Amino acid sequence: MADKQISLPAKLINGGIAGLIGVTCVFPIDLAKTRLQNQQNGSRLYTSLSDCLIKTIRSEGYFGMYRGAAVNLTLVTPEKAIKLAANDFFRQHLSKDGKLTLVKEMLAGCGAGTCQVIVTTPMEMLKIQLQDAGRIEAQRKLMPETVAAGTLETKSPTAIQLTRELFREKGIAGLYKGLGATLLRDVPFSMIYFPLFANLNDLGKQGKEGPAPFYVSFISGCLAGSTAAVVVNPVDVIKTRLQSLNRGSTEDTYSGVIDCIRKIWKNEGSSAFLKGAYCRALVIAPLFGIAQVIYFLGVGEIILSYLPKRDK
Repeated sequence: MADKQISLPAKLINGGIAGLIGVTCVFPIDLAKTRLQNQQNGSRLYTSLSDCLIKTIRSEGYFGMYRGAAVNLTLVTPEKAIKLAANDFFRQHLSKDGKLTLVKEMLAGCGAGTCQVIVTTPMEMLKIQLQDAGRIEAQRKLMPETVAAGTLETKSPTAIQLTRELFREKGIAGLYKGLGATLLRDVPFSMIYFPLFANLNDLGKQGKEGPAPFYVSFISGCLAGSTAAVVVNPVDVIKTRLQSLNRGSTEDTYSGVIDCIRKIWKNEGSSAFLKGAYCRALVIAPLFGIAQVIYFLGVGEIILSYLPKRDK
């Protein structure tokens, strides 16, 4: 984040706009990441990112790559806004007593990651079902022996249908399945990303007080985002597996984080924890690079400047 003071409404607007632009640009890669992480030994339909995207377009059309995008675009605005605004909030409060040390920067990131899971968990829960539905459909056609008999036949479930089903069966807890794994992913991610971005961005500042050029903020956001994404990818694999409701008949089911780790390690090997790592890096890098540029340009402040001001 830039060091300048930004009002909370402006932070929320900046975070929301950054999320909308970023998700629109990288969602097909995110879909491929989910499908690659979810396929297990014996039911491998895709061999790589490009293979997944090509097969998705062939079987589901161009817009098949955007399954679940509506959920993400709807909820990414509050999610990114909370994450970025919370980090700024904690950084400002932790720096009141003196210099913002690395430990304090990590604590601020920890607070931001903890706050965002309120929105992130249900968003990811719904998005993963919608993204993975195409993989299950393709398996039913090409590998029918791998699809469980009880797997839902709905070809194109909607977010509303999924939400109703989860509420009916498990209540609000159904939307927060995988909350623990989401915390284990997002808290370390934020503890790595925000301090790393701030220090990389400081290297490109023009003088002690001057801001870094926008391209430095963009590159810093990309580098910090991709680094943090790869580091926490093993937990992202676990979270994706835990939140997936439909599975093939030959695919493992999991009772919790520890059970998931044990079964993946035993049946697929340690390399399975890095499934989709490069996809995730390709998703996160531009997502956070764009976010930092939106902050740098002050889009939120510009929008607010056109609104009528209240008389005091």
